[in-house]
Amino acid sequence: MSANKELITRFYSAFKVLDYATMQKCYSDNPIFNDPVFGILQGEEVGAMWEMLCKNAKDFHLNFGDIELVDEEYATCKWDATYTFSRTGRKVENHIKAYLRIQNGKITEHTDFFKIWDWSKQAIGIAGTLFGWSGYFKNRIRISARKNLEKFMSKKESF
Repeated sequence: MSANKELITRFYSAFKVLDYATMQKCYSDNPIFNDPVFGILQGEEVGAMWEMLCKNAKDFHLNFGDIELVDEEYATCKWDATYTFSRTGRKVENHIKAYLRIQNGKITEHTDFFKIWDWSKQAIGIAGTLFGWSGYFKNRIRISARKNLEKFMSKKESF
């Protein structure tokens, strides 16, 4: 198995058991992350996001596979997560494709792509079904996620 494939396998195997510390070690010192919920995160925000998600996970199950190495730096991976969304108590089944850039044995860029409308229908319910396609609603989701991350990071720094 190639080193990049091993890194991706280590990352998602750790995520499967909610081991955020191992996940964080898979990233470079100043990674960039992007997804439809959080938008663009950089540096310590990336590791803090995974820590927050792992610590708050309820009824969490993850499967991953289809790791494809595009070239020496770029790879993709498909992963599926099933969990209870903490804010609403609703069950979510999310199907994600990750796009990763790996340099010097660490993830430097990570983009998770999934359909935010499909996610919002499950996570938020009727409001997500009716408005989850709109830019305004998507922006409200992102603002809420960022506020939760900032709150998490500020509590962590105060210890």
